Amino acid sequence: MAETPNSDMSGAAGGRSKRPKSNQDWWPNKLNLEILDQNARDVGPMEDDFDYAEEFQKLDLEAVKSDLEELMTSSQDWWPADYGHYGPLFIRMAWHSAGTYRTADGRGGAAGGRQRFAPINSWPDNANLDKARRLLLPIKQKYGKKISWADLMILAGNVAIESMGFKTFGYAGGREDAFEEDKAVNWGPEDEMETQERFDEPGEIQEGLGASVMGLIYVNPEGPDGNPDPEASAKNIRQTFDRMAMNDKETAALIAGGHTFGKVHGADDPEENLGPEPEAAPIEQQGLGWQNKNGNSKGGEMITSGIEGPWTQSPTEWDMGYINNLLDYEWEPEKGPGGAWQWAPKSEELKNSVPDAHDPDETQTPMMLTTDIALKRDPDYREVMETFQENPMEFGMNFAKAWYKLTHRDMGPPERFLGPEVPDEEMLWQDPLPDADYDLIGDEEVAELKEEILDSDLSVTQLVKTAWASASTYRDSDKRGGANGARLRLEPQKNWEVNEPEQLETVLTTLEGIQEEFNGARDDDTRVSLADLIVLGGNAAVEQAAADAGYDVEIPFEPGRVDAGPEHTDAASFDALKPKVDGARNYIQDDITRPAEEVMVDNADLLNLTASELTALIGGMRSIGANHGDTDLGILTDEPGTLTNDFFVNLLDMGTEWEPAADSEHVYKGLDRDTGEVKWEATRIDLIFGSNDRLRAISEVYGSADAEEKLVHDFVDTWRKVMTLDRFDLE
Repeated sequence: MAETPNSDMSGAAGGRSKRPKSNQDWWPNKLNLEILDQNARDVGPMEDDFDYAEEFQKLDLEAVKSDLEELMTSSQDWWPADYGHYGPLFIRMAWHSAGTYRTADGRGGAAGGRQRFAPINSWPDNANLDKARRLLLPIKQKYGKKISWADLMILAGNVAIESMGFKTFGYAGGREDAFEEDKAVNWGPEDEMETQERFDEPGEIQEGLGASVMGLIYVNPEGPDGNPDPEASAKNIRQTFDRMAMNDKETAALIAGGHTFGKVHGADDPEENLGPEPEAAPIEQQGLGWQNKNGNSKGGEMITSGIEGPWTQSPTEWDMGYINNLLDYEWEPEKGPGGAWQWAPKSEELKNSVPDAHDPDETQTPMMLTTDIALKRDPDYREVMETFQENPMEFGMNFAKAWYKLTHRDMGPPERFLGPEVPDEEMLWQDPLPDADYDLIGDEEVAELKEEILDSDLSVTQLVKTAWASASTYRDSDKRGGANGARLRLEPQKNWEVNEPEQLETVLTTLEGIQEEFNGARDDDTRVSLADLIVLGGNAAVEQAAADAGYDVEIPFEPGRVDAGPEHTDAASFDALKPKVDGARNYIQDDITRPAEEVMVDNADLLNLTASELTALIGGMRSIGANHGDTDLGILTDEPGTLTNDFFVNLLDMGTEWEPAADSEHVYKGLDRDTGEVKWEATRIDLIFGSNDRLRAISEVYGSADAEEKLVHDFVDTWRKVMTLDRFDLE
């Protein structure tokens, strides 16, 4: 969407004292584990047994929609509705709530309702969306815990669209509210809003980032660097929307559909006329920002982006006005009343053809943004737009599905979708799974299969690595990946370097043979999926490693995973899940641009692990010897394959002195202090557990003489957690 005012983030009103410096200020290179602390605590006010899904199922969705429908045309004096209808404002709110999603790490998006928190609540692109949320507050208060802010904001967008004459594709609830910002998200390297220092080369945004400008959802509507260059703008649009999971047709449909409604607000220069954003606003404004300095925010005095005007002649109706205006008329750049670049029609026919948003005696002229003209100038986008113009039904269906994808992309598989408006049709981007048309294995079959697996030629380390490779792709950010589906055997995962394709093929072939023999021998409807068998093999191997160390453990196993096929898998999109660093397997890709330990912690956050769980996981995997390439790096034990605490004992041993290896920036040699001989080799990932103060404190617990059994049980608990992260059917 388009509202993108300038914003002064430099300070706040009312003499604030200097905050004390944090450890991160004093030692900026210190490994930051705060993102894992988010997984260790619940900062919200809800009871421990609160189940949002149960509460949402009690909700009268039609009653909520009826209240929202009434709200759309109940203009408030403190923030009047353009054209008497809040629909466009709520569409923008919902879009900007969901539009922060990016495929690289699955973070951002509507889940959590994090538009309520800094920095997103104070981004220039979200100017005056604080007013939209305040308009929604009475409805949130009325229905309370039955509907989250995250769900309500998206529902308000859907109702807004429908209230202006368009039928949406569907709606699903199930987004739980967060009560703080996501500290794991890297929004960009800039120190100021509306700047861009994220291009490794012209037009190429740094890997992992989504938007092209700090503080914007996508791109600068005036054009790159504020220049009205449609061709360059098209390149930015394509790259940013691709990083947010949209192809050219979906991108064009979203922009055209969204800009069919409403207007942008630039009656004057926002830099000169707007007060600070919510996070910098004085306390008496109670979290509202961007106040007009002349005290008047009514009617034509509203200022948001510095760009002024509507796109169509009917800004509160679904029609073909946007596409027709864009394609049928010529446009030229001009500076608008707010001082920003926008595009005016050359033809007199469009001038003064739109009713004023607030004064019935006034008229306005349609405008376009540079990002709109980009859809006309770029040949691929233009072809899509011309197709839409010729086929309005196709335009409508593409917008409906693209809007549904935009607002639901971060929710994960369809079984997490709640409510009566969930579409029957499953989308490929939802990573659908087939239904199990057989009976599941029970305890007797589980025991039989574990024995078969352990009696095969597969080693403990092979089984552990395979199960880990299958399950550890899970991302709690957007609920993608995981062991369910056994996509490890499909493209692209089966050929990822981290998965050691040749060894993986050997393991999968053996497990498929066990599966075929078991299923073929049954005279009933009981069957085992390969997805279940992969995890079961890993469990059996961990239990064997514990037994070899003298500990009797049994990992609970819940069957029910199914096997996906290529038809259920968008292979290209799964490449985003490929790890560049896998701490558990001590794998570090050569071309990483961040310290390996930082990437490991980031991955641990996506697995919803705490610092203690991460530590137990690494120590257990090293003792089992489950390294990529079967290297000895970090295998600080004379008994690899047994689940001991040797990793911590030997890492903390002051009889060893560590120094960088000459042939690798990631590898270190452990020298015997007395003889100078090399005792061990390890990576940065290993040494961080002795170097970082918090990780060392945890390692010292596990490295104590009486703590080996604790490590075994903590590792088993963490292992099971990872193996079941994607089992939403068990919740």
